[in-house]
Amino acid sequence: MLQINMEDVMNIVKLCVPYLIGLAVVIAIAAIVLVMSRKQKGARKYFIKRNSFMAMLLALVVVVNLICWGPMSNMISLATGSGTISEETSDEATVLCTQIAKEGIVLLKNDADLLPLKNDSNLNVFGWASTNPCYGGTGSGSLSDAYETVSLLQGLKDAGFHLNQGLSDFYTAYRADRPSVGMWEQDWTLPEPTKDSYSSDLIADAKSFSDTAMVVITRVGGEGADLPTDVSGVTYTDNSKDYKDFESGDHYLQLSQTEKNMMDLVCSNFDNVIVVYNGANAMELSFVNDYSQIKSAIWCPGTGQSGFEGLGEIINGEVNPSGKTSDTFVTDLSKTPSFNNFGIFTYDNMDEFAVKATKGDDVIPSFVNYMEGIYVGYRFYETAAAEGLINYEKSVLYPFGYGLSYTTFTQEMGPLTETDGTITFDVNVTNTGSNPGKDVVEVYYNPPYTNGGVEKASANLITFDKTNTLKPGESQTIPVSIQVEDMASFDADKNGCYVLESGDYGISIRTDSHNIIKEQNYNVANEMVYDESHVRTSDKVAAVDQFKDANGDQTYLSRADGFANYQEATAPPKTKSMPEKYKKMFTNTGNYDPAAHNDDGDIMPVTGEKNGLKLADMRGLSYDDPQWEKLLNQLTLSDMDTMVAIGGYQTSEAKSVDKVRTVDCDGPASINNNFTGTGSIGFPSAVLIASTWNRDIAEAFGESIGKMADEMEVSGWYAPAMNTHRNAFAGRNFEYYSEDGVLSGRMAASAVIGAEKHGVYAYIKHFALNDQESNRLSMLCTWSNEQAIREIYLKPFEIAVKEGHAKAVMSSFNYIGTTYAGGNDTLLNKVLRDEWGFRGFVLTDYFGGYGFQNADQEIRNGNDAMLVAYDTETNHVKDKTSATSQKFMRQASKNIMYTVVNSRAYEGDNAKEGFLMWQILAIIIDVILAAGIVVMEIRIIRIYKKRLEDEVSFAVQTEGKE
Repeated sequence: MLQINMEDVMNIVKLCVPYLIGLAVVIAIAAIVLVMSRKQKGARKYFIKRNSFMAMLLALVVVVNLICWGPMSNMISLATGSGTISEETSDEATVLCTQIAKEGIVLLKNDADLLPLKNDSNLNVFGWASTNPCYGGTGSGSLSDAYETVSLLQGLKDAGFHLNQGLSDFYTAYRADRPSVGMWEQDWTLPEPTKDSYSSDLIADAKSFSDTAMVVITRVGGEGADLPTDVSGVTYTDNSKDYKDFESGDHYLQLSQTEKNMMDLVCSNFDNVIVVYNGANAMELSFVNDYSQIKSAIWCPGTGQSGFEGLGEIINGEVNPSGKTSDTFVTDLSKTPSFNNFGIFTYDNMDEFAVKATKGDDVIPSFVNYMEGIYVGYRFYETAAAEGLINYEKSVLYPFGYGLSYTTFTQEMGPLTETDGTITFDVNVTNTGSNPGKDVVEVYYNPPYTNGGVEKASANLITFDKTNTLKPGESQTIPVSIQVEDMASFDADKNGCYVLESGDYGISIRTDSHNIIKEQNYNVANEMVYDESHVRTSDKVAAVDQFKDANGDQTYLSRADGFANYQEATAPPKTKSMPEKYKKMFTNTGNYDPAAHNDDGDIMPVTGEKNGLKLADMRGLSYDDPQWEKLLNQLTLSDMDTMVAIGGYQTSEAKSVDKVRTVDCDGPASINNNFTGTGSIGFPSAVLIASTWNRDIAEAFGESIGKMADEMEVSGWYAPAMNTHRNAFAGRNFEYYSEDGVLSGRMAASAVIGAEKHGVYAYIKHFALNDQESNRLSMLCTWSNEQAIREIYLKPFEIAVKEGHAKAVMSSFNYIGTTYAGGNDTLLNKVLRDEWGFRGFVLTDYFGGYGFQNADQEIRNGNDAMLVAYDTETNHVKDKTSATSQKFMRQASKNIMYTVVNSRAYEGDNAKEGFLMWQILAIIIDVILAAGIVVMEIRIIRIYKKRLEDEVSFAVQTEGKE
């Protein structure tokens, strides 16, 4: 999130220019006086010279004060936070980090029961990634380096394994000259040592050390760039030679040639091979079945600070793996429905909307087409298999929700019972094996589908739960409850709302998205249309067709006639020109006129009243309590303007209502104050959390973050992130939970609830359709049909609001159709607030301007604050005099204050007023400097008088002698 670059630095400098000019003027005058003083003599020259220096010193002190107490006050306040995390709390978080890994690491393959290994075994660990594993990702979601990190090798050692040190030394030495990669950088090379780098002695020693080998393969993603879908041009240097590791058309999520060579080498020398894939992006792993020697495979996404301890305990059997895949692992990622419509596409007819870039070419609006509609991830593969479009076994390696165990389970599904729209049944889970372990109950529904009718996937996760640890022979009954209305589909073409069509709905429990344990039919006798006359119980108003303008002119993938339009719908874009009818609707800062969006009927709100209320008086009152109006009448225009404009890593104070300034911090894997450097341990990636399929763990994660934030005196957390894994190559997939909205939404909602236990409001992000990093700052027009928007991309946010009661939202950089998401009334008001009942405030993603962010548009469309800590050209409302602007500034201020007053910021004495530590120090320094200047000036005057007296006396004596 924190992206201080040269443009930001220049903006900050601009704020200080007037003060620096004033200082320069004073210095110039003083310099002129000094030059002129050369014509003076004696005491007069001394007096002028010394006071010129005093004037410059005083001017410097005044300017520094003006800057510190003025434009830089927010930055200084952010940089001088005083809260710290206790050792006890940090230790608890570390234990939880390990626990998440224990439950989230997925056992993919275990032929001949190779695993677990005895904990005192010798083990060869191959792969350069064994000494350079993935802990998370790069960018704002990266880990803090303030805490000790348990390496993969250390985790294995702690589990009792004896490792081949010669191999580890070989990889460490090989990595020694690798360039370091910064927080915001990516290195797409895969520097696996070449086959001839392994000496015969090294291999011979390894064979004598153990007959078992582990091979570690890693992939790392990050903010700001997607993983390359074509890496044929990537080279790296080894032993002074340039190597090209990929052929034309190869991509980053398949084995490189040197990795294949290493795999050949290992499998030709060892009979028992374990592959550990350490990465959050679903990689092509078919190679694990190409070698008979590879008997076991493990998926271990970024583990956070201590999670590799969990890997070691799974390898030695101390922990029985219970993780399930949160994404589908396919055999060929280039054949996924979204592959041709993911990445960089720039319009060829939008040059007039170009934005001046800080460096390089001007930024021209870009686009991405979500042509696959609702058929994302397992929803496509299960449905395509049912329709005969694909051979499932050849297309899918590991289904969504798949994972093995060291024991076996049975699940028995009880009869369905329906009461008032709620379907209930029990699932009895029994451990039928010989080891204690946990199992996951996955519940899916298969709705009736009419050829050519509303699009429907044949498998849809609707709920899930995880058992306790069950001993051999032990059983646990899991009660299941689902809402009938949650099986409705959004019918954009005919009814423009959710519709539950009549027919049989297959409700099943499954081991994964593909394999059914038992299925029962629930019959809907009569079609239910959830329009304005029959609103879903979870909605405040009917969810009706709102995103027609985001549909575009594309052909979307349809199940009709067995996906007859598959080739047409999933082909690359036919044109890079925006149709004229949409071009006329396109808006960025260059053509946005706030006056054109004013309403002459708006009444100028009251400001500056003296009603004697404080924000603290509103704590616990409902959002619609009449007293809010009295409080809002007290707000000054200046306070409203500041709350809207300065919302980066804080909410600003408002003296007119005694609102205190609060601190917000980055996430999502931790809680980090980028200004003070204070932060928490880094938790595992969201993918690993989702792979636990354990909502209690997700809530514990949020609660741990909340507790640490409270100790840091932080009230807001920029997380959890819950965009969709639309494509495996998305760089930020490690921050997002899953390809499935129900799994993502339930995990996110649990994290929000956990943080809220400590009064910390969680910013669910990035709202919405921010599912790739490519062109994210290039006015990225995202085109999708409404059914997919609602059923796939908004689903996790909907759950986080309705079930998690989120009070803060971070909007996204991208456009939805031709409208920036952070200035989108349909998204932020009609859906988020009106339909879902959200009560809280919306913050932009990082407010860098970028040619499409401006406060006037944002506040008029439901985005309340700008994520920036200093003034820019567009973060302040420019049209402050209109009734419309002031009305929306008032509304934005209410939304911000409602969230803040009901947070930890107003618990106990947290909102106590007073100077911040830096302000106290500044005052003390000012007093000392003032006293020093006074003393120095008194001394100057005394010396001047003494010298003047001496000069007069000398003159008298000299005159008398003459």
